[in-house]
Amino acid sequence: MRRFFVEEIHATDGRLTIPGREARHITRVLRMGPGDRFILLDRKGARFQVCIESVNQGNVAILLERPLPAPPSSPVSIAIGQAVLKSGAMELMIQKTTELGVRSICPFISERTIVRPEADKMAHRMRRWQDIAIAASKQSDRARPPEIMPVAPFPELLRSLVHTQALKLILWEAEESNTLKSVLRPFGSRSPTVLALVGPEGGFTRGEISLSAEAGFISVSLGPQTLRAETAAVAVAAALQYEFADSEREETAHA
Repeated sequence: MRRFFVEEIHATDGRLTIPGREARHITRVLRMGPGDRFILLDRKGARFQVCIESVNQGNVAILLERPLPAPPSSPVSIAIGQAVLKSGAMELMIQKTTELGVRSICPFISERTIVRPEADKMAHRMRRWQDIAIAASKQSDRARPPEIMPVAPFPELLRSLVHTQALKLILWEAEESNTLKSVLRPFGSRSPTVLALVGPEGGFTRGEISLSAEAGFISVSLGPQTLRAETAAVAVAAALQYEFADSEREETAHA
């Protein structure tokens, strides 16, 4: 059954109206009409099976038929801090990390960040990123889309994370001692909250690595290959899901 999204399912007498882009997709693209059913999701994780009652001036009036259980969420909480990338690369990173269950994405501007849009263009990009996250959440049947935080300068982001209780990692291609695997090994199958920072196309400077260490971040390498920034974000999210989500499922199955 198809899935559609609204910010909040706030119904009166079991009915609500869907406006805007989702309504246009329902009526103009999919040609759905009265009597058709689909699943409606919101940002808080609520989901209902609904039935279209009417279509009027581009708005879709629906009846909430029954609540549906949310799909299980990943047992590992992952946040990705990503230096803003060129549009296609950034959008790909958001789409794929959303599919991989990342809980939040924190875009930032670092010393080597190439893309530095003005405030009005950045606001447009933020809306575009949120739309991509919502679409990827629907496609992958997530309970809710990840939160995309406002873009911040890198030092400001670090200051906001100093007291965050998490395993804080920063990916650095010049790291020679710590690999992701070696840092995760002491946790066994316990699922930590993980915050991973990924740099821009040119990587982090040594000064930024030192600054991140003061905020409690551990620099790690993903291996001998030099990955593109968007690939690194996807790789670390996939590795964390493999390391912790699968281990927790195995423990539950044998309990």
